[in-house]
Amino acid sequence: MVKFILPEEVLPLRSLMLRNGKPLSDCVFEGDRAYDTFHLGFVEDGGIRSIATFMRNDFFPDEGEGYQLRGMATHPDLGGKGYGASLIAFAIDYLREYNTNYLWCNARSSAAGFYKKIGFTTDSPEFDIPGIGFHYEMKLNLKSK
Repeated sequence: MVKFILPEEVLPLRSLMLRNGKPLSDCVFEGDRAYDTFHLGFVEDGGIRSIATFMRNDFFPDEGEGYQLRGMATHPDLGGKGYGASLIAFAIDYLREYNTNYLWCNARSSAAGFYKKIGFTTDSPEFDIPGIGFHYEMKLNLKSK
């Protein structure tokens, strides 16, 4: 089940999957506690199996209000079960209710296919985020449907 979770609840999976086991204090993002940031978790059997953070960020200012998807991760033993897709579907519905124009992310190159299946597009070349890896800038228009 997808539910809203607290900022500190995303940190263990962020550390494990996105920051190579760094201490939880090193996995906090600027903006995690902003009033317009929200965190989602896919919860099953009392545990958080997948996470995603959504932050207000008008990266494409000529295209209206935008949100950035950050720190999406699923436990390594549970990939391919649709947890991540469920988080994004929930967020899309939620953001559309608030008339958000688009959702965007810096998608790891290895995950670009996942985002394309959901409808994200990219016009960016692949780029390296030092210490994290190669990414693509991807965007999903929320007003088109």
